[in-house]
Amino acid sequence: MAKSKEMDLTEGSPFWSLLKFSIPVILGNLFQLFYTLADSVVVGKTLGAEALAAVGSTSIIIYFVFCFINGFTGGFGICLGQRCGAKDEAGMRKSIAVSTLLCIAFTAVLTLICGLLSHPILYWMQIPQDIYDPAYDYMIVVLLGTGATVFYNMVSNILRALGDSRTPLYFLVFSSVLNIFLDILFIVPFQMGVAGAAWATILSQFLSAVLSLLVGWKNYSVLHLTKEDFHGLRGAAVVHLKTGFPMGFQMSVMCIGQLAMQAVVNSLGTAAVAGYTAASKADQVSVLINNAMMTAISNYVAQNYGAGKRARIRAGVRACLIQTQTLNLLMCIGILLLRHPIVRLFLSAPTAEIYHYSDGYLNWVAPFYLLLGFLAVYRTSVQSMQNGKAPFAACMIELVMRLFATVWLSQLIGYTAVCIASPLAWLGAISLLIPVYYKMMRGVPAVA
Repeated sequence: MAKSKEMDLTEGSPFWSLLKFSIPVILGNLFQLFYTLADSVVVGKTLGAEALAAVGSTSIIIYFVFCFINGFTGGFGICLGQRCGAKDEAGMRKSIAVSTLLCIAFTAVLTLICGLLSHPILYWMQIPQDIYDPAYDYMIVVLLGTGATVFYNMVSNILRALGDSRTPLYFLVFSSVLNIFLDILFIVPFQMGVAGAAWATILSQFLSAVLSLLVGWKNYSVLHLTKEDFHGLRGAAVVHLKTGFPMGFQMSVMCIGQLAMQAVVNSLGTAAVAGYTAASKADQVSVLINNAMMTAISNYVAQNYGAGKRARIRAGVRACLIQTQTLNLLMCIGILLLRHPIVRLFLSAPTAEIYHYSDGYLNWVAPFYLLLGFLAVYRTSVQSMQNGKAPFAACMIELVMRLFATVWLSQLIGYTAVCIASPLAWLGAISLLIPVYYKMMRGVPAVA
């Protein structure tokens, strides 16, 4: 077990336990965003708007893959968190062992698929011809390096399931600084173009994973696996796959609608892609902070579900909603006030047309971050209590709403349909998830 009691989320004040756990996760997610932000800033400032558009036009494809990885390994973290809450050290060791083997196999399959489908995906995405080659160079490097991303997410989710949200943060800060340095090194003196930015991201993330694992190995004896821990894993593998694959699939399904959104934007030309890219980078701040709260409530609910403390789950969900929505309100105000400086962060001389597209997106999406907050907390809570059907159905609702907006509504109102697609998707999903959560908690005392 861990040397520190920080791993135990089944005791103490739910509000302060979640806050203490979530702050390092939020900071870690923000520093992880710096990977892509650094790529975009360095690329936009040194290589120009076309290079930024090349990176932006493929970002949703990369995000699609990363979402599956995050959901897949996050499901493994839920399994480990439940064993941790039940104080089952043997079960914890088996969970870590099976997670390792499944991630190795998954990486091999994913890398092969990404390598074979890169060109067909770019053609389907209607990437403008003037940015096709640099877009491919950036995307292929990142996708072939997905092993580093799987490795990082696996290690981070294992440590967070044990209650340690600080170790991944410390080394992510270091590797974020390294990423910026490598961006400049590879792009300016080495003249590697946008591919240099991709290599900087992959190498930095891999180093972050290695360092987190080394410190975790030192601090947590449960990570010291033996041959016996790798025996009789069939049952554990089934449980992990039943949890991990639906979560990965659900998170990637959400991105299919966003892929359709990106395709519509790509068809509008380079200025639209550049404006949408800058705006979506700002929007990612909210997404990552909400994802951090999802990580916090996921580990909290998983541990307390394993410990059989249902009333404590209810108190924790209420506390997480207060924290999440406070952050969403602050982000909405900040992004709306700073929307033009945000664009100038990525481009030296943005045109009026670029501002038109970035303003249109942020003015529509930011005011609805509260809907995203409800979705993040309720979906993750339901999922962490071993209910996979409702979150999956909610994801399908999100997909239908995004496709409705981009495929049909865009023919009537154009780019505005892309801007309102996400708020519509969030509203549809929470309309299902909120009633499901309260039905599951019916009869549970309101006080932990």
